[in-house]
Amino acid sequence: MILDSLENVHQYEVLHPLFKKAFDFIKHTDFTQLKDGIIETNDPRLYFSIIRLRGKDPQDGVLETHKKFIDIQTPIVGVETIGWKAGNELMIISEPYDDKKDVIFYHDFPRTYTKLYPGQFAIYFPEDGHAPGIGQGDIRKIIAKISVEK
Repeated sequence: MILDSLENVHQYEVLHPLFKKAFDFIKHTDFTQLKDGIIETNDPRLYFSIIRLRGKDPQDGVLETHKKFIDIQTPIVGVETIGWKAGNELMIISEPYDDKKDVIFYHDFPRTYTKLYPGQFAIYFPEDGHAPGIGQGDIRKIIAKISVEK
């Protein structure tokens, strides 16, 4: 997991060939002009999901991992707390891997929590268990989904 400010994305763009494209979209898009939903790109290895949710209590957060995609999560409106636990420590699967949705859910509890504010981002790699959607009030966020295949 990586947590940082959008001002520092240049340090991370070298980690994957599509990170720069993803960060450029996140940094230069007026999200007030976009509806919630999926935004496809001309590269099937990269797409975006804009979602709106009501923040939930930490005990209601559900850890998940992915096999095919890396997440870059950025709040647009509201403050989101995301739980984290190393994937190799996740022991109790609540829903087995769904290939279509690229997700596994767990009954485990996060080891730590981070708060994300607008202007910040978190990168979750397949080995990062993360429990998104924790917070208070309305949260609107963008998730860049980037294929682990370069």
